[in-house]
Amino acid sequence: MAINVGLIGAGTVGSGVVKILTQNSEIIKKRLGFELVLKKVYAKSIKDEVKNLVEGKIANSFDELLSDDIDIIVELIGGIDAAKDFILSAIDKKKSVVTANKALLAEYGYEIFSKAFENKVDVGYEASVAGGIPIIKAIKESLAANNIISIKAIVNGTCNYILSEMFNNEMSFDDALKDAQKKGFAEADPTFDIEGIDSAHKMAILSSISFGDNVKVADVYTEGIKRISLLDLKFADELGYRIKLLGITSLTDGKIDVRVHPTMVKKGDILAKTEGEFNAIKVKTDMDDETIYIGKGAGSLPTASAVVADIMDIARNINNKTNLRVPLMAFPFNYVKKRPIKNIDDLEMSYYLRFTVKDQAGVLSKIAGILGEFDISIKSVIQPNRDEAWVPLIVFTHTAKESAIKQALSIIEKFNFVKEPVLLVRVDDE
Repeated sequence: MAINVGLIGAGTVGSGVVKILTQNSEIIKKRLGFELVLKKVYAKSIKDEVKNLVEGKIANSFDELLSDDIDIIVELIGGIDAAKDFILSAIDKKKSVVTANKALLAEYGYEIFSKAFENKVDVGYEASVAGGIPIIKAIKESLAANNIISIKAIVNGTCNYILSEMFNNEMSFDDALKDAQKKGFAEADPTFDIEGIDSAHKMAILSSISFGDNVKVADVYTEGIKRISLLDLKFADELGYRIKLLGITSLTDGKIDVRVHPTMVKKGDILAKTEGEFNAIKVKTDMDDETIYIGKGAGSLPTASAVVADIMDIARNINNKTNLRVPLMAFPFNYVKKRPIKNIDDLEMSYYLRFTVKDQAGVLSKIAGILGEFDISIKSVIQPNRDEAWVPLIVFTHTAKESAIKQALSIIEKFNFVKEPVLLVRVDDE
């Protein structure tokens, strides 16, 4: 008995999958009780070190991967359109699929899972969120008996590395980004990471499987870290916090609150202590309180390990004729619904506000007056002594409604003593 695998894409993660399936074939066979064979690989380019491992197995087209003797298709080409067409074609051919394609699943996951359900095949996507951290399996299986209350997560290693380097080594954002690119933690075009889009894809997936919903990336309120400065990280430290790019989701009063933005987290929180390229995910439930998952969220072998774990799970299902043993979206489709999304303006929390103002008398009183008109109470103020024309003014508020904060700032930003848009960072006081 052998289960055959076809792989499309041999980039960073694909190369790792080839290495694991070939170099660890014996331990995989012992744990499965049968052989898992990498039968065909199709890719536009394959590194020499990988070619040696797949000699005689290179396909001339992706159609070869859809042949009758391939049981599981692994899609690692990325992107949306071509990957979607390929995956749907594979499912129509009754092939189970494994993918790490978060962007695709955040947009078309429900369609893909529905098609797989109709064809009675599995879709594995553990590697789509947080690389080697088994968070999908934890939510779908380990926490299956619990109501998930909330998830707070660092799910982008690039941003976490940049913010860590800025604070620990007193670097500017631009210098930390260049360092991340040099070390391979950031892409040449880092837009998806630093603008929060990558994190939004992942939070759409986590929200969907946590609450039995069809959350799409467009539902996720998203802000990146480009406006965070070393100054902000130092002020946050003075106030007892670290600034992290967090993905947050919860289900409250029938609405899903799902967002990605820089957040001030108390220093004692495990999320505040998670440094460098590491990811950390806190899942709060009604039965076991909080579980925490930490590990590298990207990289060839950590992500490839998650892909191969999915391949092995699906291979067991095929061998035992138990496809769809675990619901693809953690809930059977008749329990999956589309709930309303909570508007960011309805958020109520504390806020860190950095104004850049003229160094003149009366500025603070005018700002405080406008904030007071919108029932925004000031908790603390930091005014560094600087011999400059324009100086930072930090205002830390008590709990306030986001809509009120935004209305107040829209007025304050029109004053001639305010130089630029105010930086707003939300504060997690739990």
